[in-house]
Amino acid sequence: QVHVMESGGGSVQAGGSLKLSCVVSGSPYSRNCLGWFRQVPGKEREGVAAIYTGGGDSYYADSVKGRFTIFEGNAKDTMYLQMLSLKPEDTAIYYCAADIGRIGCPPFPSPDEVASFNYWGQGTQVTVSS
Repeated sequence: QVHVMESGGGSVQAGGSLKLSCVVSGSPYSRNCLGWFRQVPGKEREGVAAIYTGGGDSYYADSVKGRFTIFEGNAKDTMYLQMLSLKPEDTAIYYCAADIGRIGCPPFPSPDEVASFNYWGQGTQVTVSS
């Protein structure tokens, strides 16, 4: 029943910005851990940011701290990723994911967070040109 859908990707020049959106539906829980991941060919999927809804903590990968901001939307289980000062190395497919069934978020970023998130969107492409 849980469905995840992200949107907002596109192509921008270095230094530009994008805002990604994610909607998660069907969760039986009032609060959930929602996260953003990205993947490029030849590399493993890596965590970008995560937040525990309902005013919980947020987490960021070192590579995006100070440039990206994750925040909740007004509707339940909606969230956004505001990306500023984009760099070519930010180019990737970005995925929204939900960790349904636990209290709080798993360690993030960590080598194990991908396995912890059990529902995934189909991805949205972000391309940053130099």
